[in-house]
Amino acid sequence: MAKASAQTSSSQKNETSGRQIRPRRSGEETRREILAMTERLFRERGFGAVSIADIAAALAMSPANVFKHFSSKNALVDAIFLQQIRLLEHRIDPLDATHSPFQRMRHLAHSLMENHRRDLNDNPYIFEMILMTAKRELACGQHYENVITEQFAKIIRDGIKTGTYPPTDIDRSSRTALFALTSVLHPALIAHEDVDILATRCDELIHLLHAALRYGIDK
Repeated sequence: MAKASAQTSSSQKNETSGRQIRPRRSGEETRREILAMTERLFRERGFGAVSIADIAAALAMSPANVFKHFSSKNALVDAIFLQQIRLLEHRIDPLDATHSPFQRMRHLAHSLMENHRRDLNDNPYIFEMILMTAKRELACGQHYENVITEQFAKIIRDGIKTGTYPPTDIDRSSRTALFALTSVLHPALIAHEDVDILATRCDELIHLLHAALRYGIDK
């Protein structure tokens, strides 16, 4: 009997040693690990070709464990875009108030456009994700809008203080500025456009916005 128990124990050890055992992770560590692997697979195979099951298999975990942290593939996309937006926040590097509002707006618009173009070139899978999730409401979209409109709001607020712009609804005007620049910021609209054309278009839009703010964008 003792011999049989020893054989059983030995057999279990052999089975365990032949199977990959994942070290215990905290919830946040597991979440980061899932996101890193998801992004890697999207880069390698493309967004449309990767399923939750593929992500789970690559991490040697069950699909249920992935769903525990992300309710759907769209939730994964949302989280990845939020990471990209946070990186963008650090790369914007806006001009300070020693520069004119026009110079600051132009610098901001060109910086955003160039960052988006760089992301599309370096991470082409992002373009595919945008196209395939365009009709879905994702939290990252609202976060992006808030981050960028706040940058425009600072410029408009300072422009009002210096008398460059008359008083205006700053929140409304900053959002109008972002919407007006969509044609040089949205990945779907700049992915295959000539860089010189985009630069010229961006300048023309900034001249238009600056004039509208000087003479009252609310009128």
